Amino acid sequence: MLPRIGPVELILILVIVTMLFGVGKLPEVFGAVGRGIREFRRGASEDEAKPQVTTAEVTTAEVTTVETPTETRTETTTVSTAGDGNTHQG
Repeated sequence: MLPRIGPVELILILVIVTMLFGVGKLPEVFGAVGRGIREFRRGASEDEAKPQVTTAEVTTAEVTTVETPTETRTETTTVSTAGDGNTHQG
């Protein structure tokens, strides 16, 4: 939980900022902080208001078909019948 910042702490922060940046630069520093806060709020509200649309790049691929030679085997069987009535395979 964050501690509460009271008036004493705010005065101490103001003194430290004054010592760091000098009296002449304070309006410029606080103006830049204010602009940053406004830009942040504006950006946050724009993100909530607009749905995010994503785009995808479509690419085409070239398809190449490669034919590989296939080996075919042919087996031959010779069947002969001899005069004795038996079948012989060779």
